[in-house]
Amino acid sequence: MLPRKGLWVFFPLAGFIALAILLASGLGKNTEDLPTALAGKPLPEMTLPSLLRQGTDVTNEFFQGRWTLLNVWATWCPTCHIEHPYLLELAQRGVVIVGLDYKDTDQDARDYLANLGNPYTEVPVDASGAYGLNLGVYGAPETYLISPEGKVMLRHVGEMREKVWQEKFLPLITADQNVNAGNTQ
Repeated sequence: MLPRKGLWVFFPLAGFIALAILLASGLGKNTEDLPTALAGKPLPEMTLPSLLRQGTDVTNEFFQGRWTLLNVWATWCPTCHIEHPYLLELAQRGVVIVGLDYKDTDQDARDYLANLGNPYTEVPVDASGAYGLNLGVYGAPETYLISPEGKVMLRHVGEMREKVWQEKFLPLITADQNVNAGNTQ
């Protein structure tokens, strides 16, 4: 039998093993597939100042009538810098992208877009993060697909890239266009 003093030696080891098991259980999980409670629901009511058009607000009306990507970004976000060239490419292809400037300063955001290019049709400013909270933002970057009716159809957490566009976003847009094309015949 071990003396009482000897049992304390095993507590750090047991704690380490428990922590290792806990951390290992999260390995391999896809953090990009975080669902949104807003799927199929209207975009939360937006009235935010525009970074691009000082003195004006961006509202939900901006999202009506066309498929739109709502990209949550910030100058302090390293992954936002990585995805930025791809967003420029999507914009060149004609994809409408609204960039929600999240918990940032206006001047930093203006400098960022001036230096790296602006893929955004509009940039609402969410300096406090309150709108992001309503949207369910987990962190930057996140990209939401908004339908022509102003409904949130999809949420992607992490870097936007070609594979994500092709596998997650484009099929929803194409399916809707096929349904609408079938209704007009």
